[in-house]
Amino acid sequence: METAPVGVPESPAAVAEALGSLGFRPSRRRGQSFLTDPFVADAEAALVDRPRDSPVLEVGGGLGILTGALLRRGYTNVTVVEIDGRLARHLRTAFGERVQVVVGDALDVPLPEGAAVVGNLPYAAATPILIRLLKARVPRVVAMVQNEVAERLAATPGPGTYGRLSILTQLFAEVELFRRVGPASFQPRPAVESRILTLTARPDPLAVASVERLEEVVRVLFSSRRKQLGNLLPRLTDDPDGVAGRAGWPENWRHLRPEQLPPNAFHALANTLS
Repeated sequence: METAPVGVPESPAAVAEALGSLGFRPSRRRGQSFLTDPFVADAEAALVDRPRDSPVLEVGGGLGILTGALLRRGYTNVTVVEIDGRLARHLRTAFGERVQVVVGDALDVPLPEGAAVVGNLPYAAATPILIRLLKARVPRVVAMVQNEVAERLAATPGPGTYGRLSILTQLFAEVELFRRVGPASFQPRPAVESRILTLTARPDPLAVASVERLEEVVRVLFSSRRKQLGNLLPRLTDDPDGVAGRAGWPENWRHLRPEQLPPNAFHALANTLS
C-alpha cells in the first residue's frame, strides 16, 4: 500500500498527537472516534466500486485516512464534508487541490448528483445521515457504523433487531454487511464493535406516495412492538379492516405483531393511507 499524504496520521499515537496539535477533543456524546488502520480504510475505498472520475462524497473527513485511501484507489473527483473547521483546515493542508473540502453538516449539505457517498459515521449521527441518503436515492453508500446499527439495517422480519430502520432501508436499497472492525482500530477506542456496510439503491424501488407517511406508519406500529396489530392499526385509521384489506394484508393480520410483516406490507399500508 502506498504511504499516506504528509500530515495524515495512521497509528493511534499519531492520531492522538495530531488531534492534540489541532486542539481537538473527540466528543463522547457524538461517538467520535478516528480510524487508525489504513487497511480498513482501503477496504472501504475498494467497496465504493465506481468509475474513477465519478463524484465521490466523503462524510466526516476527520484526519484524512479514508480520503487518502480514496485517492490511492484513483478517484479524482472527491469532495469531503467536515463539520469542524480545524479538521477541515488540516485536510486542505494534507491534500491541497486533490480534493474539495466543504465545511458543513452532512445532514444539510447538497448532495452532488449521482455521487457515491462514503464515510466513517459518528455513532450518534449515523442513523439520520443514512436515512437522508436513502431518501435522496444515493446510488451507492459505503459506511462504517456501530455494528448494532448495521445489523438493524440488514435485519429480516422476526423478533430482535428488525424494525423501523430495517424497513425504511430495505425498501430503497440492497444492504450488504462486510467486515467487523474492533475498537483497537480507532483512537480513542470505542466501547463497541463497528461494521463496514454498503447500501446500493434499488433499480426499481417501490413507489412511495409519501415517505413522511411511510415513516409515520412504521413509527406508530413499532412504538409498541409487542402488541398485536389489531391494537395498533386503529391508531392510524378509523377503518382498520378496510385499510388492511386494501393494503393486501393477510386475513389474520389482527393477531400478528409488526415484526412479522415484511417491508412491502408497510409500504402498501402507507400508500393506502395516503
